[in-house]
Amino acid sequence: MPALTDRGRAPGAERGFTPVQVAEAKALANHLGGGSMASADTALTDFGREVIDALDDRHLMVDLSHSGERTCLGAARHSRVPVSINHTGCRALTDLPRNKTDEELRLVASRGGFVGIYFMPFLSPTGHARAADLVEHIVHAVHVCGEDHVGIGTDGPVTAIDDLDAYRAHLAEHVTRRQQAGVSAAGERADTYPFVVDLRGVDQFRELIRLLELRGFATERIEKIMGRNFVDYAQRVWGTDRPRRGRRCGVTQAPVAMGPVRCTC
Repeated sequence: MPALTDRGRAPGAERGFTPVQVAEAKALANHLGGGSMASADTALTDFGREVIDALDDRHLMVDLSHSGERTCLGAARHSRVPVSINHTGCRALTDLPRNKTDEELRLVASRGGFVGIYFMPFLSPTGHARAADLVEHIVHAVHVCGEDHVGIGTDGPVTAIDDLDAYRAHLAEHVTRRQQAGVSAAGERADTYPFVVDLRGVDQFRELIRLLELRGFATERIEKIMGRNFVDYAQRVWGTDRPRRGRRCGVTQAPVAMGPVRCTC
């Protein structure tokens, strides 16, 4: 969807939009706030707050995946309903702009939001993410956010690739064009894949479940991560009992490093 320049253009559910991103990663500061790749970490603007209010009124998800840190924190604090970072990684593990800090993750979770871990190269400083990297980011996110607020947000297709050599050549051309246009992300190279290299095809989620079991995750926790947490989050946003500013939504986060946190929205 095009960038918003007035609150009246905030999309409504009647137009088919559900999640709406506040900022694009590669963008400079826009009318709402800053993207994660912008040269300056700008804050959420007054207009950005107005747009979030309009999105809240329409039961639309506010997604902060591509936002800069100050915009992310400001939006999470301002929204009167839980927000999402629906495809990201943990910057504490891999220090790249597209990954989120513990402060961002913790705040979103503490207000009843959702954090989805993506299947992207930014999970590893090598630019070649593997299943073990994905598991570590999930484990860290659960430690920071609590097991009720973490899930999967692949940020790409999950179908198998029949001809990896041909795909590799096509991808290298695509990334080179993005770099020449100045829109590539930090950590993105011509030899990187936009997926987890050893977690592809129809069995990838079964394999992820197996790996989480090996890390000691109980069945109930795995079910939450594999989908139930996002369904619960969607109900908090789309349901009829959405909280208004000044009311608590009743969501209690599981105990994490800083102790139990009750939703303050």
